[in-house]
Amino acid sequence: MQVNLKVPAIGMITLCLVSMALLVSCKKEEEASKETPKEAEAYKVAAFVPGVVAGSPIYEQLVSGAEKAVGEYPNASLKVIEGGFNQAEWGEKITSLAATGEYNVIITSNPAMPFVILDITKSFPDQKFICFDSFYKGNSQMHTVLYNQVEQAYFLGYLGGLITGSSMPGANSDMKVGMVVAQQYPALDKMMVPGYKQGFQAVDPAITMDFRVIGNWYDANKAADLANSMIDSGVDVIATIAGGANQGVINACKERGKYVLYFDSNELSMAPGVIVGCGLLYQERLVSEVLKEAIQGKVPYGVARIVTAEQGYVDFVDDDPLYIKSVSADVREAMDIVVKKIRSGELKLAAPEL
Repeated sequence: MQVNLKVPAIGMITLCLVSMALLVSCKKEEEASKETPKEAEAYKVAAFVPGVVAGSPIYEQLVSGAEKAVGEYPNASLKVIEGGFNQAEWGEKITSLAATGEYNVIITSNPAMPFVILDITKSFPDQKFICFDSFYKGNSQMHTVLYNQVEQAYFLGYLGGLITGSSMPGANSDMKVGMVVAQQYPALDKMMVPGYKQGFQAVDPAITMDFRVIGNWYDANKAADLANSMIDSGVDVIATIAGGANQGVINACKERGKYVLYFDSNELSMAPGVIVGCGLLYQERLVSEVLKEAIQGKVPYGVARIVTAEQGYVDFVDDDPLYIKSVSADVREAMDIVVKKIRSGELKLAAPEL
């Protein structure tokens, strides 16, 4: 009698295959469950502008950089609050933001803002802040990033020194440059004014500076009066750091055939042939990078850092056709040497802590 063993063998094989399939299926489900992240929690950002956005390049870049970062994360959102020009109200407005408890981080930009925020951190110990264009270290709720504005001011001071000693149409025989500022504050006094002086004195130690303070960031009429007074005294090129009041300096120089040096952004097209030099701060890029780190939980709160031209955050506009057209070739050639040295790090300009 012959026994047929094929059926049970096939049954055993089928059973094994089914078992293996179940094991593989379970394993895939387990791996899938590990790979699928939980839905990210909402991350809310408030951008506090100590002034108004429109017409202020540094604040425009703050907002655009934040929008760029938030746009890369579906769970992130941004609210922009303008603080206005009354500095006495800034603390109250930021306190109101912190009091809601709904923002993971409040970002802002101004050298004075860390000192406005300090008392607020005591009242709201869980609130995090990131302050750009400022320097303060040691507070565990705050991260600050300062540009090396000695470098930016040196670019413009060196160009001003070259122009005042040049044969350009608006230059006179007086070796004298000017600077009009809205107000005095640590970054201005410790970085921008010294950097500007280092720049023009590197051209010629005999060059002098006429320095004037408006008293606010919006009075264009007073700025124009100061600029005209400076021009009367022999100044032929003026650096202006005055927010909305910059327009007064620009108008005066346009009417008198003199030159303007502009901080923080490329504004050559605002007054071609009058604005002849622009220093740059790449705030949009920096804000975007740092805010993305914050969303990822990687920002080192309590730390302050300084970013430089060599790192690509501070620069000078030397490739714009308006610069090339407005500034004589001999001045541009001399300027090019210094710009390359600062960009490469060959010329080191130390930035003091504020």
